Parts: sequence; structure tokens; C-alpha cells
Amino acid sequence: MSFGGSGGGGPCGACKYLRRKCVNGCVFAPYFESDQLGTAHFAAVHKVFGASNASKMLMAIPDNRRLEAVVTLCYEALARVRDPVYGCVAHIFTLQHQVVNLQAELAYVQARLSAVRHQQRQLPEGSCEMTLGKGLAAASLEVEVLPHNSAAGGDDVSLPCGSIDPPTLDHTPIPIPTSTRGGGGGGNHSHDNEQQVVDMQVTSDLHMLAWEFVSKHLPAAGVTFRPSQ
Repeated sequence: MSFGGSGGGGPCGACKYLRRKCVNGCVFAPYFESDQLGTAHFAAVHKVFGASNASKMLMAIPDNRRLEAVVTLCYEALARVRDPVYGCVAHIFTLQHQVVNLQAELAYVQARLSAVRHQQRQLPEGSCEMTLGKGLAAASLEVEVLPHNSAAGGDDVSLPCGSIDPPTLDHTPIPIPTSTRGGGGGGNHSHDNEQQVVDMQVTSDLHMLAWEFVSKHLPAAGVTFRPSQ
């Protein structure tokens, strides 16, 4: 993996912040640019973890996993700088609270949809389409007026469901495809190759999501990761 953090001949963002010479094989060079953003980004990591500890952590893991480790270190460091008491826990709690609110809205819409379909089965055939359309429109309007909590938290959502019991949501995680190992003929080999391609795409998507997440939610520190060549 090649990022070229100090490709211009100068020190990387980490060595620039530490005011030391950036040597070949610097563990920080591939991930911290030499500009102001990369330097500020490393400053947060150094403040929370320390440059020596961060270096030891990166050296202890394989090269192909270091990018994920750097993203994690940066996220936790920036969150801790922003909130010295709770750190990333406060942000995680806020996201969980948003998930609960969205699940409540989804449960309400599913309950309304179930009620409309139940009414549809009891009505004559000609009026079914009109009833379903009106029911869905009413459900969407009611969801729009449901209270949304702010990022800092808020009261629980009270749903005007009446006598309708929202269905239980399925929280089973979606399995990520994994490559199939084992014997077999040419068909199994072809299937393994397809699974490997899917796995590589999933990993690439996770990396892109990490870059977008850090850049979007923590822009002040200036995360400037670049995809590997």
C-alpha cells in the first residue's frame, strides 16, 4: 500500500509536528500528509495516545490492517479532544439514540401498513387501490410530524399508534459474504473466486465509508487519507 505522505521530500505530518527528520520507512508517513491538515490530525493522536504508543501499535499489526488502525486511532483521538470526559462514547450514544428513533418510526409505519392491508382484504375489490394509497399517504404524513431528537439527546418518542401494536423489528445482522474454503472441482474454484471478489469489494467499501465518515463528522482536524494505488 503506497500513500506517499512525504513524497515531496519533506517530512510527513507526524514528523513535522514532532520536529524531527522523516526517515525512510517512517510508520506514520503513509497516513499523515505533510500539510497543515495532516499535522493537526496527528496532533490529536499524539495528545491522546502519544507518538511512541501509536507507533508501537502500528508496528505490531500487519501492513494491510494499519489503515483501519489509523482511522480508529484518529477517530478516538479527535472524539476525545472534542469531549475529554466521554470521548467517542458520547457520539456512539447519540447515534444509538437516533437508531432507536428511526426504529420507532419504522415500526409505526409497518404497523399502519399492516392495518391498511387488513382493511384492504375486507373491502370490495374496486376500492382496494384507493384505500391502500390513502393509508400510505396518511402514514407518511404522520411520520413526518413525529418528534426528532437533537444530536445531544432528548425525550423518548411517543408514537400515536392508538390500538395498533408495532411489529417487533428483526435485529439480526446481515451476514457479510465470506470466501468458501474446501475441496471441489472447477465449479467450486469459480465460486471461491467470486466470493473473493465480493470480499475485496466489501473491504474497499468499508474503507471508503471510514474516510467519508471521518471527513464528514470530524472536519476540523482535517483527515486526508488517500486510497492505495
